[in-house]
Amino acid sequence: MKHEAPPSSAIPSAHGFSPGFAALGLEARLLATLDQLGYEEPTPIQREAIPPLLAGKDVLGQAATGTGKTAAFTLPLLQRLAQGANARPAALILVPTRELAVQVGEAVQRYGKELRTSVVTIYGGQAFGPQFQALKRGVDVVVATPGRALDHIRRQTLKLAQVRVVVLDEADEMLDMGFADDLDAILEQTPATKQTALFSATMPPRIKSIAHRHLTHPVEISIAKEPVKAGTAPRVQQTAYVVAKPYRGAALARVLDMAGPKSALVFCRTRVEVDEVTVMLNGRGHRAEAIHGGMSQPQRDRVMQAFRTGQTELLVATDVAARGLDIPSVSHVINFDLPSSAEVYVHRIGRTGRAGREGAAITILDPREERLLRSIEQITKAKVTVAPVPSVADLLAKRLERTRAAVQEAMQADDIGEFRGVAEALAASSDPFTLAAAAMKLVFQSQGGDRVEEDIPAVPVRRPEPYRSMQRPGGRAGDRDRGAPSRPGNRPSQGRPGRVGPMAGMTRIYIGAGWSAGITPGDLVGAIANEARINSKALGGIEILDRFSLVEVPDAMASKIIDVLGRARIKGQKVVVRLFRE
Repeated sequence: MKHEAPPSSAIPSAHGFSPGFAALGLEARLLATLDQLGYEEPTPIQREAIPPLLAGKDVLGQAATGTGKTAAFTLPLLQRLAQGANARPAALILVPTRELAVQVGEAVQRYGKELRTSVVTIYGGQAFGPQFQALKRGVDVVVATPGRALDHIRRQTLKLAQVRVVVLDEADEMLDMGFADDLDAILEQTPATKQTALFSATMPPRIKSIAHRHLTHPVEISIAKEPVKAGTAPRVQQTAYVVAKPYRGAALARVLDMAGPKSALVFCRTRVEVDEVTVMLNGRGHRAEAIHGGMSQPQRDRVMQAFRTGQTELLVATDVAARGLDIPSVSHVINFDLPSSAEVYVHRIGRTGRAGREGAAITILDPREERLLRSIEQITKAKVTVAPVPSVADLLAKRLERTRAAVQEAMQADDIGEFRGVAEALAASSDPFTLAAAAMKLVFQSQGGDRVEEDIPAVPVRRPEPYRSMQRPGGRAGDRDRGAPSRPGNRPSQGRPGRVGPMAGMTRIYIGAGWSAGITPGDLVGAIANEARINSKALGGIEILDRFSLVEVPDAMASKIIDVLGRARIKGQKVVVRLFRE
């Protein structure tokens, strides 16, 4: 049974939830929580996945990161657990990375607040003691990375005999990281009668293989994507600022203070977020108004009138509220949350840069969303510049420049005659430069220039630069679960700077494609494992540069791998494969 949901742009709009979380069969306590959190309507994956999951059916879902998958499996999971007494743990959610584990664990707590659902998050890099104590006390839901979950199972500190629901999230990434054997080993410890949901951004044969082994007559869901033609994205300057979650609000305020827009549209994901951002911006001296689905029509009309007439410079809105509104062309569109799809992104930034005017689109980006941003770039064929958040010094310089410009503009006006006498009297008894500096200080302060600003920590930007993995024989490629760094530059240097020699018993093979061809570590691991029939755990370090890649393989397997890969295609292209000679 296969369901295909329409693209998000096809969702009809209406007051409140549309078509509504209530229509999906969620119980009152969950609906109240969603209302408190400000969720306005289900995303396509939520509309398609929640009903069969509530009915107890297995689900095989294909949807990209950022499309609302977490709520799609968490909400029905919580409702099913609340419908009867459960042995603990009653649910297991497996995710590829510690970052996603923390995010999903927080979501379970947030959505399950009214149901008093307990959750523990376990992943590598943490001490076993606190995890063991939490499991010993008993929890309803365990969110785990595969490596650490298997460690607990082997120590008998995690027992899955009573688990009713299992979720595999970002399954393709877990397989790319070499967790296929671990997943099989973990799932073998769960009851055959459990409900299983598997979500993946892609659906290659290896995902279907694991689904065939562990899912029973699953409902298949694929979120249809509305194609975005190259060049359809508006010709506006597009910039993204990567910032850690606790500093997103400060980063938004900093970016707006630097840009100084006269008419900007700020997009948020939920009603609650809209209200919080509006209060924060007004507290910083901006003129901001909120608009979302929880407002009455007279309220919406008043807000729109203020925005159109320039009484309000910032309109903070949800996507639902912005649909169908006659919003004039704005100078800036700011994504406080990266939208869930390229179609929504293009629709948002299409509000600026109209009728030949210049426009700017700015995105406040969570580090985990960089992959989704790259996907949007590929689909829209439009470049998004990733830049560091402006520093306090940058903001001070911008404020001083605005003060200078304001004073210079006032000097050219015709209506300053009445102030000239005052200036001449003050200049007669004081230094003219001191007088000018004092006047500029007052202008600076009136513009909020003396407001104390906090430092916003820089977040490393992961761009397509040389990739280095710490994975070694017996490990997993990019095994972030075990604490192995996977970002550029994290690999320790041995021998020549920036170059690491292969370990004993290993040799490097050269593959004639790199970042410029869209090659990722998962592509290389998958190609070698699938084509050469070699366990990914046997592979060593992976290094991806712009035009070629290097992979460490066991000496005894090098010839076979070179022969097989030389006849295969990687990312649809034939590549040169040979031994690497420095």
